[in-house]
Formats: sequence, structure tokens, C-alpha cells
Amino acid sequence: QVQLVESGGGLVQAGGSLRLSCAASGLSFSAYAMGWFRQAPGKERDFVAAVSRRGSNSYFADSVKGRFTISRDNAKKSVYLQMNSLKPEDTAVYYCAASLTAGLGTWTASNVNYWGQGTQVTVSS
Repeated sequence: QVQLVESGGGLVQAGGSLRLSCAASGLSFSAYAMGWFRQAPGKERDFVAAVSRRGSNSYFADSVKGRFTISRDNAKKSVYLQMNSLKPEDTAVYYCAASLTAGLGTWTASNVNYWGQGTQVTVSS
């Protein structure tokens, strides 16, 4: 059974940083591109960032470029999202995602094979 378990969310002031982690089990981790999405109350689930299978390439939504970085450790079956210079508009539930088919620039919710349960990130002004 596949599990993606996120951790690292919390409450932070604007301008602060958080690091999200996602630990995977039950799947051939290195076969999947990994990504992060987020969903604010009353809004759709939006793509945030993705990293290629070997971790050599990454892709970001325009709203987080220059502030967020994504990385993975295939030996630990984990993916990370480092979030810096956080803004109140970054407040959302953040979801880890695994996809067999998504290319870096083509991530959508419809090509995600597995989702994590989500972790809340709240940025206060």
C-alpha cells in the first residue's frame, strides 16, 4: 500500500521559512517524479513545484519562483520543499504528489498517481 506522509507544516510569520518533508513507502520511489501542490480554503488545488526522478531538474509555479526550492533523496524515499520569504498568500494545505507520467512542465492534479494527506501551512502578516 502506497503512503506519502508529509510533515513540517505550521504557523510562521511573513518573511519566515519552513521546510516540508514527504516520506514515501510502498512504491518504487525513483520511478516517480515528485511534486507539491497546495490548496487554500475555497480554491482549487494548485501546482507548486516538481522535481525529476533523479533530482537533477526542478520546476516551479511562477508564484513561488525564487522563494521555494525542491529536492529529493531517493535513498531515503523522501522529497522536500524549502519555503523561504513566506507570504500570507502562501497559506494553504500542502500536498505531496507522485506521478509516473508528468513531465516537469506538465503537472496537473489529473496526472498525479498518489497524494499525501496534506500538511497545513499558515503564514501570518
